[in-house]
Parts: sequence; C-alpha cells; structure tokens
Amino acid sequence: MFTGIIEAVGVVAAAEKVQGDLRLYIRTGDLDLSDVKLGDSIAVNGVCLTAVALPGDGFWADVSRETLVHTRFPNLVPGERVNLEKAMQPTTRFGGHIVTGHVDGLGEVISVETDARSIRYKISAPTGIARYIAAKGSITVDGVSLTANAVDGHVFDLNIVPHTAQETIIASYQTGRKVHLEVDIIARYMERLINYTDDNITESAGGVSMATLASAGFLNRR
Repeated sequence: MFTGIIEAVGVVAAAEKVQGDLRLYIRTGDLDLSDVKLGDSIAVNGVCLTAVALPGDGFWADVSRETLVHTRFPNLVPGERVNLEKAMQPTTRFGGHIVTGHVDGLGEVISVETDARSIRYKISAPTGIARYIAAKGSITVDGVSLTANAVDGHVFDLNIVPHTAQETIIASYQTGRKVHLEVDIIARYMERLINYTDDNITESAGGVSMATLASAGFLNRR
C-alpha cells in the first residue's frame, strides 16, 4: 500500500524485453534504499513493482504482460524520469490517500496552462473509470495523490502547486502525454456493494441497496 506522496524522482536506466515481458532497472536517485529488501514493493509512476535485485544505486524489477497491457511501460526509454514511492510502513505519516499501486487505466493530458505559480491540467479519463472520479475527490496520477478540482464528463481538472511540480515529473507533462490513473478504492468498493446482487443474500443479511444508503443518510434526497 502507498500514500501517493512521492519520495524521489528516479531515472530508467535500462528497459530490456525478456521472453515477451519487460525487465526494468530504475536508478533511484535520492530515494533511501537502506531499508529496502529483495521482494519489497516500490511504486514507479504509480505502478507497484517488486525489487528483484538491488545493485546499490537502484533496483531491477520484472514487469508482467498484464502490467504492460494497462500501463505506458512498453514506451519507457532509458533516461526517462519516473516518480518513486516505497511501500508505506505502519509508522508512516498518511499524507495522501489509500493507493494500491494497481493502475486502472491510462489518461491523456488534453490541456496545460499556467495559473499564477500553479499549473492547471485537464486530463481525459477512459470511459470505464471516469464514473469513479468526483469533484474534490482523490485521484492518483502517475503515483501522485491529487485532488480533482472539477469534473466534466470524462475530463477532470488538476491544479499543481509549485512544490508538487518540483518534486515530481508532473511539470514535464505536455498535451498528448499518457498518464497512469488509479481511482479511489473506496469508490470502487462502494459501487460493488451497491450493484452486487445474489439470490441468497437479503438486506437483513447484510446486503446494501440504494434504499439502505438513503435511510442511513448517505444519499442526498431532493
């Protein structure tokens, strides 16, 4: 599990195709690896990867075909900068939101403009996950925990403050850039609870319906 608070920006040192999948070598820069062991998880642009070798200045990770299908990792090239975050520990300050490192889909940057010292982006989300994105709700973009300022259909707005721009790769985004999106896990589970039906499960047995949510005050009935 991660928080979406980027700890360092690393660099892709090698991207090797191996028997149909990919093997990555990430140089981790200022990321402290002293507490990282083989088998530990590190998020790279929001994708949870497992360290399979630790040569000292970074780590190697194997990327499965499943991950390649749902991310832009097939297009990674040596020299490309990436956001890095180690898996959280029980003592970690929870500065962002619950991030699993499982990418839901690829978004696309459709506009970039400056706003005083901030940068504003509009990002188009795939139709299948757009319904999980809410105004003032949490969204993970390339592993960064962010707030969607506004949502219009499948397009959402981001306001990137100077600190986030400086400490992540977001300031380099240009129109047309593909980005990893992970939606709020709570929204996914809520939809599952609302839509799940089973002849053997009744409301009294713990099922959740729109009626029970309304009666509990979770829905705004106008």
